[in-house]
Amino acid sequence: MFAPIRAAALTVLLLSLGLSACQREAAPAQSAPAADAAPTINPAPITDQPAENVPPATAPVSNPPPAADTTLARFDGYGDMRFGMTAEDAKKAWGGELKGQAATDGGCYYLRPIWVTEPRAFGFMFEAGKLVRLDVGNDKETAPGGGKRGMSADEIRKLYAGRVEEQGHKYVQGAKYLRVADNGGGSGVLVFETDATGKVVAWRVGVPPQVDYVEGCG
Repeated sequence: MFAPIRAAALTVLLLSLGLSACQREAAPAQSAPAADAAPTINPAPITDQPAENVPPATAPVSNPPPAADTTLARFDGYGDMRFGMTAEDAKKAWGGELKGQAATDGGCYYLRPIWVTEPRAFGFMFEAGKLVRLDVGNDKETAPGGGKRGMSADEIRKLYAGRVEEQGHKYVQGAKYLRVADNGGGSGVLVFETDATGKVVAWRVGVPPQVDYVEGCG
């Protein structure tokens, strides 16, 4: 009678032990931490620009207009040019391009730098194949001795005190020509032309008789 009971108890004990074993399952293995992500490197932007600022290329200008208040005009010429030079020698002394057409008969004509847009503003007079005069009708150039376009006749008289010879204008009533000889004894002559109010509107320097041509080469 006790054998069946023992057998049943043994069976219950074994079942309990098996259930406990099932419940004691190993804890699930934790997944290994992900490897540290490699740092992201932003590539440098691609550019066609040079490392240093490079100024744009500029074409050289041959004999540009003179800066304000320059004094290149002389009683005997302009810069390296001298009155009496042949046209070819004068062009070489200028060193740049001069535009204009030479007179085939040896008569009077003008050559001007390429930057001149208004003929009365600046020009070299030639006659008999030689440089004889410079005409100026702009505010940048300064005459030998300091005279300039825009000055009054009184300012010219003071600037060239004792050397100014006055003549009435050929065409404008009340206007004048103020003629100034070279105080160095040279043959060059400076002539200021005023309007009726006495203001200098143009000047020229050169050798007689060409410096006194009122109409230029006209």
